[in-house]
Amino acid sequence: MITKNNEELVKRIARLVRQNKELEDHVKTLQKQSEKLLKEIDRLKALYEKLSPEEISTGTQAERRDKSLKFNMATVLFSDIHTNSILSESDDSALLMDELDEILFEFDQIAAKYHIEKIKTIGDTFMCAGGIPVKNITNPIDVVMAALEMKAFLSDYEYKKRENGERIWEFKIGIHTGPVTANITGKKKISYDIKGDTVNTASRLETISENGMILISVMTYELVKEFFDCEYFGKLPVKYKGDLQIYRVKGLRREFSADGEGALPNEAFRIKFGLIQFTDIQEIVLDKLEKELPDYLFYHNVKHTVDVVTEVELIGWAEGCTDEEILILKTAGLLHDTGHTVSYDDHEYHGTLIAREMLPKYNYTPEEIDRICSIILSTRLPPGPASLLEEIICDSDLDYLGRSDFIPVSNTLFEELKAQNKMGSLNEWNKLQVKFISGHQYFTKTARRLREVNKQLQIRRIQSLIT
Repeated sequence: MITKNNEELVKRIARLVRQNKELEDHVKTLQKQSEKLLKEIDRLKALYEKLSPEEISTGTQAERRDKSLKFNMATVLFSDIHTNSILSESDDSALLMDELDEILFEFDQIAAKYHIEKIKTIGDTFMCAGGIPVKNITNPIDVVMAALEMKAFLSDYEYKKRENGERIWEFKIGIHTGPVTANITGKKKISYDIKGDTVNTASRLETISENGMILISVMTYELVKEFFDCEYFGKLPVKYKGDLQIYRVKGLRREFSADGEGALPNEAFRIKFGLIQFTDIQEIVLDKLEKELPDYLFYHNVKHTVDVVTEVELIGWAEGCTDEEILILKTAGLLHDTGHTVSYDDHEYHGTLIAREMLPKYNYTPEEIDRICSIILSTRLPPGPASLLEEIICDSDLDYLGRSDFIPVSNTLFEELKAQNKMGSLNEWNKLQVKFISGHQYFTKTARRLREVNKQLQIRRIQSLIT
């Protein structure tokens, strides 16, 4: 006889058997999924091991192969180096190939010196481009300088190799500036294959060039004519675009030549080049500030940096500064608040560290970097400038005290300090402003002439706001 308790036990056992069966089925499903996942992991590991470090950091080989970049301003150089057939008939062909290898190796070094990307070497044709892969405004000048150095090297190379002035290598160059499209290729070493009308035009210029000649298009000429002595060469018919004006580069202009022969640049060239290169540095620094400045910097922001750079140049020219001093002032103004990306307090010191790390890459001399750092440190409050350049940046940094927009600008500084619990009420801030402005004095004649009258008006305006 089955009792009620036995019935309950049977039902319970049946339920447990059913649950156990469901659990077994679930486990089997999980095992299948796990096996599938392990296979996928093994597959991905195999693919990963085939990738180079560069591909691991930037994407797969397939992705890279398909990637292309557009450069709105690149300068392409084509050069042709070949032997004079009459003079070289008796020469050993292997020796000539060795010489060609030596020449092309040196061309590689020259291109690297001017931060120009070597595109390819096909036989005795050497092709490179400035402004790739790092975009910059100086690439036309860089490429023409490289061309002059290549020409000078080949001349010196033959002089040392042969006697009686014999020359067996002929050399010609074509250069053009314009937009290009670059396809990225390669695994361990990235290379760029560039295409477009700019490349075709540079190649055609090299074709019509003559031995020892550097031809540039009118586009390149307009960008480099301040630095180089050029003469009109002629016209090149371009399909659908009419005639292209062509110029021959003879060398550096006399005022920028150290040797008097137009090959070696002097100090004046370096300074003028630096003033143009400043545009590239400014873009890098402003981008850094946009990305790294804390959100609570309502006053010490990108706008303030741009204002200071503009003002130091304005006051600097008015005070009779030289080109080099203007470059130093603008660089100091650009970097004077970069230390805010590290620390609010003592940001001037951190700005000097950034300057010392960054500026050697842009050919600033140690002496110039020291002066720039000294100028940055002079912006500490209270200001105590020890030179004209330090006076100029101190006046520029506090230029807003005498501007018509003083009140709204001053309020952004108040909000900045308040956000860090460094300031109490707006009324307290206004009292502090009156005290500070009343004791402040502009250092340069230019700033006193431009801002001193307005500064006195600001004092009365703030006093009217104090309760």
